[in-house]
Amino acid sequence: MPLNDDLKPRAWTVSALCRAMADTLDAQFNPVTVRGEMSGFSRAASGHCYFSIKDDTGQIRCAMFRRAASLMDFAPLDGELVEVRGRLGVYEARGDLQLIVESMERAGQGALFEQFLRLKAQLEAEGLFDPAHKRDLPAQPRAIGVVTSLGAAAWHDVVTALQRRVPHIPVLMAPALVQGAGAAATLVQALQNIYALTAEDNPLSPPVDVILLVRGGGSMEDLWSFNDENLARVIAQSPVPLICGVGHETDFTIADFVADVRAPTPTAAAEMAATDRGVGLEALSVLEHRLTRGLLRQQDRQAQQLDGVAARWGAGLARQQDRQAQRLSAIAVRLSRPQALLGQHGQWLAQLAHRLQAGAQTRLVASGHQLTRLDDRLKFNRGQQVQQSAQRLERAALRLSSVDPRRVLERGYAWLSDDKGQALTHAGQFEPGQSVQATLSDGVVPLTVSG
Repeated sequence: MPLNDDLKPRAWTVSALCRAMADTLDAQFNPVTVRGEMSGFSRAASGHCYFSIKDDTGQIRCAMFRRAASLMDFAPLDGELVEVRGRLGVYEARGDLQLIVESMERAGQGALFEQFLRLKAQLEAEGLFDPAHKRDLPAQPRAIGVVTSLGAAAWHDVVTALQRRVPHIPVLMAPALVQGAGAAATLVQALQNIYALTAEDNPLSPPVDVILLVRGGGSMEDLWSFNDENLARVIAQSPVPLICGVGHETDFTIADFVADVRAPTPTAAAEMAATDRGVGLEALSVLEHRLTRGLLRQQDRQAQQLDGVAARWGAGLARQQDRQAQRLSAIAVRLSRPQALLGQHGQWLAQLAHRLQAGAQTRLVASGHQLTRLDDRLKFNRGQQVQQSAQRLERAALRLSSVDPRRVLERGYAWLSDDKGQALTHAGQFEPGQSVQATLSDGVVPLTVSG
């Protein structure tokens, strides 16, 4: 039996139902203050901000328009605990529940962010972030390893950049999950698979010299796999330099801090992995030009040196031939007239004999003159020596005469001695009744000392 039209439920249009829901929410809840963890924060070019507020079991989409966003005194980060005030409503274009935020304040750090900070502090204390462990990237690796999701846009970006810059370098890919439960374990396994390809005796391809760990942007929850402790320790064990390009430039993960190099995006990681082929080709072109010019200059110098050697050798050979010809000609002339040659030698011998006789005579005359001069000098020196010796004797006799004791006695002095002939020169040497001899200039007088 058909229902009465009065008993049928009202048929709403979609927009009318959305407005009715919005009115109900406004009447029942607004204004509202909500505390939760920031997630997926983004700022559009218009200045409007879009994000979600969540807790362990639920989340609400939020929008904060430019005027309200300009009043914030901090830059919100995913994972932070915030307190927002605003009005609940319905976004009619999608029929979504939405909170229009009018103000926002920090309320602390969210659970994920606190967990991130704790792990970061622990690994930093262990030295996993130490700059001394960071390695330089090779300019031209023999092969490049990539760890990411096979269906991710990051893989396409990396392949495109490497194909453009270094198409000659092999790229080896180890697929892994980059988001969700179990993603960290697949990333660890993929890295270990790539590590096995870094050995020098790898039969499959040239050794991998650099590894890219990449993923596109997302919220903290989307990137959480790259904050895994086990993954961080496996990255630290990489046998070759590792570049981490996860998220956007403002996104940071534990993997970024452990890696040898952090790239702001996956494309930037690919560009860091190897020097652009064009740069190498340009450098090779410059070297080729310099080498060609050097070889040409060397050839010119060698040709000039060869010409100089040839010219000197030719001139020397010609001079030698001329000298030989002159000597042969002179010999031929002499051999053709032996009598004349004998006459020349006889004249030469006669000249030598005359020169020898004249030289000997001159030598004898010079020696005679020298002997005469030496004899005169000897006689003169002998006379001088005799005269000087006589003068020295005369002076010595005068000095000896001046100290003769008899000369002193002649002036009235006497020399006293005891009966043994010992000289008496002090009053203490005399005793009463002692016999004393006084020697005068003309004789000796005996004396007796009285008391």
